[in-house]
Amino acid sequence: MARKRDVPGIRPYGSPAGGWGALKATAAAVRTQMEVLEAPLTLLRMNKPDGFDCPGCAWPDKEHSSTFQFCENGAKAVTWEATSRRVTPEFFAEHTVTELLGWSDYHLENEGRLTHPMAYDSQTDTYQPIEWDDAFARIAAALHSLPDPSMAEFYTSGRASNEAAFLFQLFAREFGSNNFPDCSNMCHEATSVGLPQSIGIGKGTVSLEDFDHCELILSLGHNPGTNHPRMMGTLHECSRRGVPIIVFNPLKERALERFADPQNPIEMGTFGSTRIASSYYQVKVGADAAALKGVMKALVEMDEASGNKILDHDFITTHTHGFAEFAADLGATSWQAIEAISGFSKAQLGEVAEAYARSNATIVAYGMGITQHNRGTANVQQIANLLLLKGNFGKPGAGICPLRGHSNVQGNRTVGITEKPNAVLFEGIERTFGFKPPSHHGHDAVATMEAIDAGSSKVLICLGGNFAVAMPDPERCQAAMRKLDLAVHLDTKLNRSQLLIGKQSIILPVLGRTERDMQASGPQAVTVEDSMSMVHASRGKLPPASEHLRSETAIVAGMAMATLPNSKVYWAEMVADYDLIRDAIESVLPDFKDYNRRIRIPGGFRLPLPPTERIWPTPSGKAEFLPFKGLEEDAMMADASLLKLATIRSHDQYNTTIYGLNDRYRGVFGRRDVLFVNEADLSRLGLEHGDLVEIETALPSGEPRRLSLTAIAYDIARGSVAAYYPEANGLVPLDHKDEESGTPSYKSVPVRIRKAG
Repeated sequence: MARKRDVPGIRPYGSPAGGWGALKATAAAVRTQMEVLEAPLTLLRMNKPDGFDCPGCAWPDKEHSSTFQFCENGAKAVTWEATSRRVTPEFFAEHTVTELLGWSDYHLENEGRLTHPMAYDSQTDTYQPIEWDDAFARIAAALHSLPDPSMAEFYTSGRASNEAAFLFQLFAREFGSNNFPDCSNMCHEATSVGLPQSIGIGKGTVSLEDFDHCELILSLGHNPGTNHPRMMGTLHECSRRGVPIIVFNPLKERALERFADPQNPIEMGTFGSTRIASSYYQVKVGADAAALKGVMKALVEMDEASGNKILDHDFITTHTHGFAEFAADLGATSWQAIEAISGFSKAQLGEVAEAYARSNATIVAYGMGITQHNRGTANVQQIANLLLLKGNFGKPGAGICPLRGHSNVQGNRTVGITEKPNAVLFEGIERTFGFKPPSHHGHDAVATMEAIDAGSSKVLICLGGNFAVAMPDPERCQAAMRKLDLAVHLDTKLNRSQLLIGKQSIILPVLGRTERDMQASGPQAVTVEDSMSMVHASRGKLPPASEHLRSETAIVAGMAMATLPNSKVYWAEMVADYDLIRDAIESVLPDFKDYNRRIRIPGGFRLPLPPTERIWPTPSGKAEFLPFKGLEEDAMMADASLLKLATIRSHDQYNTTIYGLNDRYRGVFGRRDVLFVNEADLSRLGLEHGDLVEIETALPSGEPRRLSLTAIAYDIARGSVAAYYPEANGLVPLDHKDEESGTPSYKSVPVRIRKAG
């Protein structure tokens, strides 16, 4: 076989995930962003009972641990926020918005922390300083000018605290809007919509302790080494005690192959590592449901052959509904079709079924490789079906584990960030605050951008995030932002969305998670909910990056008081003492009983999860088997010339935040302009490793969408390709989504590839 040509920035990475490479990268992040003497103590406070919660992922903390509780990417998130670099009014005076739009997203954020409220001045094309009260007055005036409150959109990032998110939705609803686009709409909305139909709640059911008791882990569509790295410690422990870990993922990811725990002195001292995946199935992009149906079909066939000794029939009879229809659908699906669509043989899927049959306690963990598809909601429901077959709910070591992204994206939803009316929330608001919220459905993220583009929404207030960059179809979305009467951005750092100017744009700098939040009653704690429904306190200790910063809660209350002078909500009192916000949350949402007392207990408390007690809050009162009709997400894929594109994050990245230009586990250094392609597909298409290629979206309607990237040979499933998010978002139309949940199909786009030029 001929030697591959050398491609700049592409070289193999031979080490395991974690280990010395992670420590080296952590040290580099500290050295380039923070004061060296300040950093160690700050990192040691992360994810500790008296410290602050990591502003990165939502993986739960180990209670009462004396060891350090941060990972490489968590350290990057902290140093990125606690950086010594500053974006001052003088910086804005020196750089026009037009100039800044020419900068990369990485360089924009790398300039440092925002220090002063700023408002756009069209005469100079620059942001100019503005005082807080003047900013609030401008926001109030723009909101009052709207003919209909529903013309205002209220976006929430998953980094916002429970307290800030609760006040934000309260402000919007008293104003009269139910428009709550949020980052969950772009990642796990399929979970929030799909699981309530299956098991009655839109959350995972496992705890960290369940991983100590499980006998099998199925890992579907996620890359924990990059996106939730503290999970690697848990997988490492499970693997070392002999738990099989079966992976379904299109790309070979180093962290799912082998991992060296930086807290394990033997592995570090010997340059050793631990194997993570016991079996690795490289499923084609978009073939998850076909593979899952194959595993379940094999299970049902094994059960029938054994005389009903494989499935948990007592559980199925007592706790579920719809099994007969579900089993009939599996029976009517041919193995020939399953093999053709999934890419796996009956024997391969049978091996997975046998491992599952042997296990008495199974956890299925999944990420956006399952949800960000045209039928993401149905994908999630197939995972629930698999677990129901053997009663893997409501017993130790078993359950479903959606891997949420941002650190409080789940908490935001729990305290009211939802565009769908909720009787408990609405009745609680009316009972507690004396006003009736609007009852109509509001906008999710895609509907929000469509409304802005159509001119029917005119004001956008963003509680964190980089909304326009996170969305698909950047050409359309960024043009839509310029149609707004007002955009307001509550952020710690500069980003591209702030530079997409309509008539008015205001930047309001917020305190970070790491910083001391001092209010009238003294220093404040906020709370967050992790991906396993644990609610705990977070207390920043660093001095604020600027004297002009305000907390998110104070800013939301300031906007509300300026906009709603006759408000029935006691905004000022709640900002003075966050205990009052938590008392209000408890009054509105009964699941938060004894909120203030329980968050003062180290580790916090767990919210009720009825399926863990085998209680099912569904219309039937039982868990539902929900068939997946057919096998394919997209009939177009019968065209053999097409490949399926998935957008992915690099290891130097968290959501839209780019920490650097390396993706070392995948062997990419100093660049992001690459397309990962199976070597056999390269050969079939007449391409070579290192060729500049043009990727074109192959959907039946819409304008041509093309992107030029360098194709590199990578260990990815045949028929699948991958490129970095958000650079490849231009290949994803805004309306290419899961119709049930509205989740954009970032990880399931049919494309054609040809050599450029």
